[in-house]
Amino acid sequence: MARRKIVAGNWKMNKTPTEAVALIETLKPLVASETVDVVFCVPAIDIIPAVAAAKGSNIHIGAENMYFEDKGAYTGEIAPNMLVDAGVEYVILGHSERREYFAETSETVNKKMLKAFEYGLIPIMCCGETLTQREQGITMDFIRQQVKVGFLGITKEQAMKAVIAYEPIWAIGTGKTATSDQAEEICAGIRALIAELYDEETAETIRIQYGGSVNGKNAAELFAKADIDGGLVGGASLKEEFGQIVNY
Repeated sequence: MARRKIVAGNWKMNKTPTEAVALIETLKPLVASETVDVVFCVPAIDIIPAVAAAKGSNIHIGAENMYFEDKGAYTGEIAPNMLVDAGVEYVILGHSERREYFAETSETVNKKMLKAFEYGLIPIMCCGETLTQREQGITMDFIRQQVKVGFLGITKEQAMKAVIAYEPIWAIGTGKTATSDQAEEICAGIRALIAELYDEETAETIRIQYGGSVNGKNAAELFAKADIDGGLVGGASLKEEFGQIVNY
């Protein structure tokens, strides 16, 4: 069974609600595809207008983060049921920027993974190494640890629905891209780990994206690889170029 490609845009801290609606209107005809799942992961304040703007199109709306409790005294955080009620279907968890700037750990990512599934949200769980780790030759050891801890307590049925995004930290927003062979090697390694943790069926079903300076020029080569099931796209998701990536 061929896995359906998934291309998600991570808008990060960009676009006001008004700008978000305008961008979605611009991108709607450009990202129309019957063969690729298209997700826009937008800032929290943009979610409600984005869901309204995407209505009737093939665009799914995702969040960039959420908290691992149902409700409570967590000033500034967003609960999973809030996302569901607003029309969100996907949520990015454990992005390297969250880990670096906001002290997220694989343990907190795991709590969020469990909570996302509890509410029927599809997590896009990020993993990836720094340039130092790559130079030390511990890339796969580090990523295996991130994925193992992130998936603790996740059932086979849940894992099959999850998305993993491999994002080498040294390639995010730097203009440097892992070669398609480097990206494929790690994505294949992640798939092999899922087979170890679960079984071949789960490994063959789970979708693994590459993220890290994906653009209109390199998307086709990256997505042609056997274990790369699409991309988590940063800067290029805010431009018309995102249409080229979806229709690679």
